[in-house]
Amino acid sequence: MNKKLAKLKYLPNNFQIISNGDYVECAVSGKKIPLENLTYWNVELQEPYFSYKEASQKREKNTKK
Repeated sequence: MNKKLAKLKYLPNNFQIISNGDYVECAVSGKKIPLENLTYWNVELQEPYFSYKEASQKREKNTKK
């Protein structure tokens, strides 16, 4: 489990696998996210998030700029 890092293209309602793998890493926490559990990402920034908490943290950080 969680053996190889995948490379994805994040789309509005799904993602496209560019390079096969088992997981991606959260852009905020660095936690490994198995592809079958990937639910949160940002299309504009092309970043995955472990949960809504990390996605919210990133959104708050970006609105303060």
